[in-house]
Amino acid sequence: MIDLYGGRDPRELPAYGIPEAAHYLHIPVATLRTWVRGRYYQTHQGRKFSEPVIDLPDADHYLLSFFNLVEAHVLGAIRRQYRVSFPKVRKALSYLKQNNLSKHPFADQSFETDGLDLFLEHSEQLLNISSEGQLNMRNMLRPYLQRIERDVSGIALKLYLFTRRDLSLDKDGEAETAPKIVVVDPRFAFGRPVLVGTSIPTKVIYQRFEVGDSVDLLAEDYGRNPLEIEEAIRCELYRTAA
Repeated sequence: MIDLYGGRDPRELPAYGIPEAAHYLHIPVATLRTWVRGRYYQTHQGRKFSEPVIDLPDADHYLLSFFNLVEAHVLGAIRRQYRVSFPKVRKALSYLKQNNLSKHPFADQSFETDGLDLFLEHSEQLLNISSEGQLNMRNMLRPYLQRIERDVSGIALKLYLFTRRDLSLDKDGEAETAPKIVVVDPRFAFGRPVLVGTSIPTKVIYQRFEVGDSVDLLAEDYGRNPLEIEEAIRCELYRTAA
C-alpha cells in the first residue's frame, strides 16, 4: 500500500487555506484569520500584537490542519454562544495545553468532560453564574461536539459539517436542521468535504450543478438520493472569494 503522507498523521498536515476553512465552518474570514495569525491593535502605549490561539502546522503559508479545523469548529461554538473574549480564550487555551496531554485540547474527547469546565473556569467567563448556566452551555455545545467522530483514543477522526446556516435546536438540544450528510475525513479526498459513505467531493457535485446538471441527474449518476445531493450543493453554495 502506498503511503501518501510519508508516515505522518494526515490529521496533522497543512491542508486548508483560511478562506476555505472559514467557509466550511461558517466563521467570518477575518475572525478565523485572527485566531490563526493573530492581529495588531492600537493602545495608548502604541501598537501591540495579539498572539493567535490556534497553532498551525504551516505558519509560513497559514494553512490549517484537520485538527485545526476541529479546534476552530469548537471555538466558533464557544464564541457564538457565550462570546468569551479573545484574550480570555487565549489564556484559557494556554492553560488547557499546559495541563492536558493533547496539544489540540479542543480536538480531544477529554474536553467534553473536565476540559470544558477548566476552560470556562480559566476564562473567568462563568465563575459568577449558577451551575444551571454551565449546564446550559454544555447543552448549547453538545450539537457541535456531536459533529466530531473520534478514534479509539478519543482524538478527532472526522468532522460532520453543518451545511445550513439556520441551525436550530429541539427540546433535547439536538440540531433539528443539521443532517450528518457531509463529512471531512483527512484520509479521503485530501480532506475535502465528501458525501458520507463515499469519496465524492461536494465541490465536484457543486461544479456539475453550477453548469446545469439537475439534482435528479446528479443523484442518478452518483447513486445517491436527492437530499444528499442538495446538502452537498448547500455545503459549497455560499463560498466567496477571499
